[in-house]
Amino acid sequence: MALGVGLSIGTVNTVCSTAADRSGKLPHGRRGAPSATWRTTLTFDSSGTARVGRIPRHGRVITEFADLTQRGAPVARVGHRALSAADLVATVAYSVVAEVLGQAPAGPLGAGDTGIAVTHPAGYSAALVAELRTALDGVGLTRATLVAEPIAAASWLAAERGPLTPGLALVYDLGGSGLDVTLLRVGMGAPGNPIVGSSLHSVEYGGRAFGDLVARTLRRTAGSQVVPRGLSDADSGELRSEHIRRSLALVYRCLRIADVTMADVDRILVVGGAARPPEVAQVLAEELARPVMVASDPERTIADGAAIAARQALIAQDSGTHRPRSLTGLFRRVTRAAAL
Repeated sequence: MALGVGLSIGTVNTVCSTAADRSGKLPHGRRGAPSATWRTTLTFDSSGTARVGRIPRHGRVITEFADLTQRGAPVARVGHRALSAADLVATVAYSVVAEVLGQAPAGPLGAGDTGIAVTHPAGYSAALVAELRTALDGVGLTRATLVAEPIAAASWLAAERGPLTPGLALVYDLGGSGLDVTLLRVGMGAPGNPIVGSSLHSVEYGGRAFGDLVARTLRRTAGSQVVPRGLSDADSGELRSEHIRRSLALVYRCLRIADVTMADVDRILVVGGAARPPEVAQVLAEELARPVMVASDPERTIADGAAIAARQALIAQDSGTHRPRSLTGLFRRVTRAAAL
């Protein structure tokens, strides 16, 4: 039985999903739930063993390393080794996959009946993707495939909604640390690199930015530097709606770069941990006047799509099918295109 494992390693949370057969059961000897979430933190014990998602009362916790574009990204020293931010991301990937699959550290993970896909922001340069590739190889994830996050999300959409009508999809990824907006060509006939124009990122929107907005609003309301307990549900919803409306400036900028208009977009896919509140999809549907699709848990969408893609690529490889649109080939073409 082919098993796909997908990882989305964000600044705040790491999500790992699995895609097995239609029953949803994992192959014999595998353990774990179809999807699980960890905090994106790392600790190392005295032997150098990594632990993901733990925040001990005492000892150093490494955080804020998942975004490789950030200058001054943390470097950890474990024994005589210095680990870069890419090394830390790879360590999270290895530790999570090992926990989900229940495999001993010895031997390469992802061998045989298991395909693994690790996602990364679409805005990463070819150099950053290559750095992450080297780091994954260094921890033993040599069989893992790297895939851009919006492409993984589109894999979930195709699996969830059936064969997609050819056209443009806008992926609105609202996470804890920021917003990413990407245009993709989907459906039959989509090019090898489906990203249209440029994927845009902003830290002005998302979970942290909204939390800061709430704090500032409460301080103004109280007329002091002391933050009151909180907003009412109605006030919070109104403030979030306005927050999403302001983010449309990034959407329209993405459209201008791609030289298209909203009328050319067929659907909007909303993903990310900060996209759970209903106001997000409601505002996008009202303001952009396009069908909006969002999963019941949008934080899982990218990891779910990566797992689906990894399983499909493994099945195609095992069957000896050499399809020009095979996902493995697609991931490679997208990586090469980033260098252009």
